[in-house]
Amino acid sequence: MLKNPLVTIKIISSRILSPARIFIISFALVILIGAVLLWFPFSANKEQLTFIDALFSSASAVCVTGLTVIDIGRDLSLTGQIITIVLFQCGGLGIITFSVFFFGMMGLNVSFKGREIVQTTFLHSPKTNFYQILKTVFIFTFFIEAIGTLLLLIRFIHDFPFWQALYVSVYHAVSAFNNCGYSLLSESLTNYKGDYIINGTIIGLILLGGIGFVVLHEVMFRLRGLEKRLSVHTKIVLVTTFILVIAGAILFYFFERNHIIKGFSFDTAILVSLFQSVTARTCGFNTVDIGHLTNDTLLILTILMFIGASPGSTGGGVKTTSAAILFLMIWNRLKGNQEVNVFNRTIPREISTKTIFIIFASAFSIALITSALLFSAADKVTPIESRHLLVQYLFESVSAFGTVGLSMGVTQDLNTFQKLAVIILMFAGRVGPLTLALSLTLRSDKKTLSYAEETVMVG
Repeated sequence: MLKNPLVTIKIISSRILSPARIFIISFALVILIGAVLLWFPFSANKEQLTFIDALFSSASAVCVTGLTVIDIGRDLSLTGQIITIVLFQCGGLGIITFSVFFFGMMGLNVSFKGREIVQTTFLHSPKTNFYQILKTVFIFTFFIEAIGTLLLLIRFIHDFPFWQALYVSVYHAVSAFNNCGYSLLSESLTNYKGDYIINGTIIGLILLGGIGFVVLHEVMFRLRGLEKRLSVHTKIVLVTTFILVIAGAILFYFFERNHIIKGFSFDTAILVSLFQSVTARTCGFNTVDIGHLTNDTLLILTILMFIGASPGSTGGGVKTTSAAILFLMIWNRLKGNQEVNVFNRTIPREISTKTIFIIFASAFSIALITSALLFSAADKVTPIESRHLLVQYLFESVSAFGTVGLSMGVTQDLNTFQKLAVIILMFAGRVGPLTLALSLTLRSDKKTLSYAEETVMVG
């Protein structure tokens, strides 16, 4: 007896569409829809965008990267700019998150796969109060963005008419919290390098958006006395974030004190150093010209971009927890411990193995795309004259993978092949190399064989 074709299709699709694949497909579809919308004439201010530029802009927005081949404030119409806001808001929280939230609001059942995607996106371990946490995510998001808008409006209202100032404030607040870095200002925030309100607000939004919603949730509930203790995950995120921000700011100031910040007042120099340390972690706003920084500073920023934000946040990179666990693995081995111990807890070996895979896969992806950018560059100068391209393309690749958006000024000069390569890297950086690898696995339930062990010399 033949089965109902619809039932058969449903069974096959449920086997093929794993949560990892659904997650990736959702991002890909939003990028394509955004590209088509930005490609339409109504999204352009004057000349219609080429499709590759529209695709690049959409991918950068959805992947909350901030790299751009166009001037958002000049080349896009109001409609086009609003489309980018929707794209990086959806990209920051995830389109599946929006779907699950609105399904729950309407009282509709949410599939197990949808719940699993959202759980793995925002939580380090499954929670029973799933919808409460999801509701908290949206409340936090729009409340923090609203506060950010009001603070920015206090400053922008002195430079723009009220309604324009309000719009610019909303755009930058949403962009900052989602760690995107898209700006309506051609020079980003370089004209506000010494402004306490702009710098303080953007730094706060980036940090709150980049530490992860589960961390925000635990800290808020701990302050209200509703949580007995902070999880190891939250402790690692907070400590690692603090160390990276402070160390990055100190090193930036030390390396640039006689260069790009020379001649600045002391407080402006501190603001610039702190701002670039924070924004290099995952958001592409800048208050100085990145292309004019010293090689020492570029190396520090590259490391910060590679590490990126924290899990369950709107940012990318290998994540603060991965960097911390790798350091803890080395530290514990030096002390003679076979396990990774921190805060009187032991990290599961599965997590350690996953960390090594993520870092290696990330580094390999960056090396691959950097090579593609170099090989496809126009060969019109001597090797010595083109030596700077290695630094610029490596910086661009790490920025794309970390969904940061900082650039040394080569983004708009990329050819079509190079733009496609960067799009792929931005996409991989946003969805994560591990998720991407799992989506390509033909069968996740396939039994693996175990053979007799034999040692190999390493190190």
